[in-house]
Amino acid sequence: MKNDAMKTLFVAAILCVACSILVSGAAVLLKPAQEANKVLDVKKNLLLASGLIEEPVTPEEINQAYTQIQAEVIELETGEPTDIEAATFSQEKASKDPEMNKVIDPKADIAGIKVRSKYAPAYKYLKDGSLEMLVLPIKGKGLWSTLYGFLALDKDLRTVRGLGFYAHGETPGLGGEIDNPKWKAIWKGKKAFDENFDDVKITVVKGAVDSSDPKSEYKVDGLSGATITSNGVTFLVQYWLGDDGFGPYLARLRSQQDLTDSADPSSEETQEQ
Repeated sequence: MKNDAMKTLFVAAILCVACSILVSGAAVLLKPAQEANKVLDVKKNLLLASGLIEEPVTPEEINQAYTQIQAEVIELETGEPTDIEAATFSQEKASKDPEMNKVIDPKADIAGIKVRSKYAPAYKYLKDGSLEMLVLPIKGKGLWSTLYGFLALDKDLRTVRGLGFYAHGETPGLGGEIDNPKWKAIWKGKKAFDENFDDVKITVVKGAVDSSDPKSEYKVDGLSGATITSNGVTFLVQYWLGDDGFGPYLARLRSQQDLTDSADPSSEETQEQ
């Protein structure tokens, strides 16, 4: 009887070891595919926010459309590009590295993220060598979770082309409506800044925007029953477009555009006419 019990325990131990080896092996084998799917999903959501693709879309179509995007990693404080390879850079990993992150002043931390990377990727869509659209990664606190997404700006760096979130844990039917295509469509054409770029103006309001409001171009309909999530979207967009986010980078791009316009004879002729 004692020998039978020992045999049973021995067989059980062998099975446990074998199963753990199989599970570990499967995890190792599947990890590259899982990482590739994550990268593909981020590309997809970036392209959806920019309007360069529409669902349904295949992986091949996503990768093909992404060839139109020029990515660079910038230093947020200066707005200057770096030599960091965009394809391998992880903003999330950098935000956890003491040498690559910055603790945000609580007064400036309207997005509620506490710490951010000193660097961030920026994605340019060029047409005939000129900037046609800019897509920026954004993140911030909602009600229950951190929202991760992309904001696309037109070549004027003021008009919103699109907005989309690819990861969050908000309540379905309430804050989760940030995924609703109808709500995301409202963002297109809204103005993120005033005409002089003095301040970030875009705001998600409570209820529906009054079309007769002279400031309606800066306002987006709020999500019904999700005031905290709506406010979170406002704050995270304002943070990343502001001085502590991509503000210096946007100022640098605007300066480059001004120099290009002033050096373009055709633009001078247009102004004279």
